[in-house]
Amino acid sequence: MTLFSVSLMLYQFDKNSSPSDWRIVDDVVMGGRSDGSFSISKEGNGVFEGTVSLENNGGFSSVRHRATFQVQARKTIKIRLKGDGSSYQFRVKASANDRHSYIADFQTSGGWETIDIQLSAMYPAYRGRNLSIPNFDKEKIEEMAFLIGNKKPQSFRLEIQSIELF
Repeated sequence: MTLFSVSLMLYQFDKNSSPSDWRIVDDVVMGGRSDGSFSISKEGNGVFEGTVSLENNGGFSSVRHRATFQVQARKTIKIRLKGDGSSYQFRVKASANDRHSYIADFQTSGGWETIDIQLSAMYPAYRGRNLSIPNFDKEKIEEMAFLIGNKKPQSFRLEIQSIELF
């Protein structure tokens, strides 16, 4: 076992978590009408919920958290969550100043589950366009986010318990 093979908790929600650690970014930044919110449930989980609207060329809602984490030899992100059966994206940025994100798409089942994401499988994209640069191969993560944008109007709810790097 190497020194850096131990897991690293990126975020563990609990009743003392502050929703202000996370920031909503909806399509309203481009004139859209989607409306997401983020709160802490009575059980102490993070709750990302709202509605996605396609009005005014909209179509997405996201919630983001900035903090710096060293990846080192870790290769997998494990997220404990409960979705609503919809598809979501988990996104990371190696630098908070990057325009592009590295993305993993995942489908929720409607029940509690653990989503495993290989960092090396996270593909780079900017504003919905895949980029011709390598998948995630960086030394650190400075931003992580959840995004919903399924090209349809819908209500959504994603409850998050923890995000861990292995």
